[in-house]
Amino acid sequence: MPVTKRPLFTPVTSLSAISLLLLAVSSVQAQSTIGADATGVQEILISERSIESTLPLELANFGVDLEIVTDQLVRDHGFVDVAQSLEMLVPGLHLTSQAGAFSYVNVQMQGSRSSDILWTLDGVRINNRLYNSTSPADTLPSSMIERVEVLKGSHGLMYGTQAIAGVVNVVTRGFSSTTDGNITVGTGSHGLQRINGYVRGALGQQNQHKLVLWASKDETDGYEIYDRYQPTATDKKRGYDVNSVGLKYGFEFTPDLSLSMTGIVTEAELGYPNVSRISINDRTENIFSAKLDYIPSDTAKFELKGYYHTWDTDYYTPPNPSDYWGYEDMGMSAAAVLSPHRYFDYHIGYDFQTYTGQDDYLLISGEREDVHAVYTQVRSSDELSERFRVAAGVRYNETGGNDATVWNVSGVYDLTDNLYVQAMAATSFMLPSAENLYRIHCPSGENCTHGNPNLAPEESIAFNAGVGGNFNLLQRQFSWQVSGWDRTVDNLITRAAIPAALVGQFPDGFTNTFINIPNEVDVTGTELLLRGPISESLSFDVSYTYSKEVDTGTGQQIQDRPRRQYKGSLSYAPQNQRFGANLAMKYVGDKSTDVTGFGRQAYGDYYVLDAGAHIYLDANEQHRVTLRLENLLDEKYATSTSSAALTGSDPQERFQWRRLGVPRTVHLNYSYSF
Repeated sequence: MPVTKRPLFTPVTSLSAISLLLLAVSSVQAQSTIGADATGVQEILISERSIESTLPLELANFGVDLEIVTDQLVRDHGFVDVAQSLEMLVPGLHLTSQAGAFSYVNVQMQGSRSSDILWTLDGVRINNRLYNSTSPADTLPSSMIERVEVLKGSHGLMYGTQAIAGVVNVVTRGFSSTTDGNITVGTGSHGLQRINGYVRGALGQQNQHKLVLWASKDETDGYEIYDRYQPTATDKKRGYDVNSVGLKYGFEFTPDLSLSMTGIVTEAELGYPNVSRISINDRTENIFSAKLDYIPSDTAKFELKGYYHTWDTDYYTPPNPSDYWGYEDMGMSAAAVLSPHRYFDYHIGYDFQTYTGQDDYLLISGEREDVHAVYTQVRSSDELSERFRVAAGVRYNETGGNDATVWNVSGVYDLTDNLYVQAMAATSFMLPSAENLYRIHCPSGENCTHGNPNLAPEESIAFNAGVGGNFNLLQRQFSWQVSGWDRTVDNLITRAAIPAALVGQFPDGFTNTFINIPNEVDVTGTELLLRGPISESLSFDVSYTYSKEVDTGTGQQIQDRPRRQYKGSLSYAPQNQRFGANLAMKYVGDKSTDVTGFGRQAYGDYYVLDAGAHIYLDANEQHRVTLRLENLLDEKYATSTSSAALTGSDPQERFQWRRLGVPRTVHLNYSYSF
């Protein structure tokens, strides 16, 4: 079970306390290594002191919902990539993969589209601005995870554009003053093979030089991801081969001044089949960053960071030659957190990003985009009030002729030691993607969406509010929260049919174009959370999410969005024993979409259950075997549906196909820790 911000979060009262940030965790899975008190509540020590590392926890202390998935949880559940961890464990986040692990994902949080969520890796934004809806999750193996932080709500103030409904930050393996490491090998269904490992430690008389090295290889033959294919289809299985290596180096000039550098290189061959053929993305992704942290006192922190990110893909459909698509993203940022007096802290910063991308397949030319931003946030301290904490800030963005000012106000009030209320109001701003503006090629020959260079940026305002607390039952402490959101969007970018009078002005195959919806779009919803220990060995986590996303023209729920979803997990970890087990469940409610030739079609309404178990083979808990049964009940369900013209038939004859979720899959891993 992920960690929630409150009431299990111990508030930080000042900058001097950040070095000992405490997260109380209701996850029994970690008991064997962390230890728990009589209530089953534990504490995880996060010793990082940098502005970037502590920012999510700081925001959580001022009324923002934060979920944290730890590496221990990922390991116990046997997840293969980051997306699987989010899919099964994070309340309120609806995620479906397009083709299993290491594929693009469709993700919604608080009524969002995939394009409304910002992804970062160690604080470096990795979203694909060629295509806002293309997630970067297909190159993120789970073996690199130290933790995954999920911030819910609009966070354009601190994180910039695209953080409209939330932020997913993947934190990679951290530094350690002592030497440790792990090697894992695994196998499973569908030709699944994996090997990964890491080692870390420190060198020098005072451990000034810190190093972390990790590497992984994940591959599979894949499964058939459609229920129907064209008669001519031959390659029906979708496989992957993902290889990733990362290196971190840290150097402490003095106890107050430190440098850290990270390099991650991923090479992947990713299959992306459709119902008639399979296309290949041969991917090379490089992420490099360097950060200088200076913390001269308890009242001042400074940070300077630069990054360089490239994504290069050779895309081809055998036996055709390959086309290139990719981008280059680089930038720098500077930030300071100051506490010049007792009552308020001040966070100020500057961001610069420059981005260039092109796609020779969809004929999107290399357009450059430069973004400058300055921001500030004021936060109250416990000297002002121990029960009421409030933060407010403003950010100015300037992007090649478009500029926008966004703001954010949030706060939390502890009514009692066991009851709190919180709220946040924020505005956001998002530019059209390169695809939205410039797409001019339709490789499929039908039902394509043409770019529109006249699109305006999206602007939104969101309100979040919640109430929660702790209660004791049978000498066990449980936590709960009820929260809701309401977001209004101006100039929402969507697809629309090309007017009949203009069809002749577009190339063959294009039936739609991108437009700004003239009316405001309103998204509302609510989320309920309950978690805690049932016994010293057994704990649970359950959540319910309701999201109303209505097309104002038809009154119907927006296509491909479920109104209801449930999630839950159950963890069994008996104390002083060398084994444990877990279950994770999600339910996705009814969804529907318009299918060419078939009208409105319903799908969804399914349960997926994962089960796992692990056992240590020795008393020192160095040798471990983990078993995971993905989709335990072998539920056959559709994650999307559409149609295609039947090959060799009259052009009007079509068949409907469904994209299928992962069938029952066995994962078996052995690991050695040292």
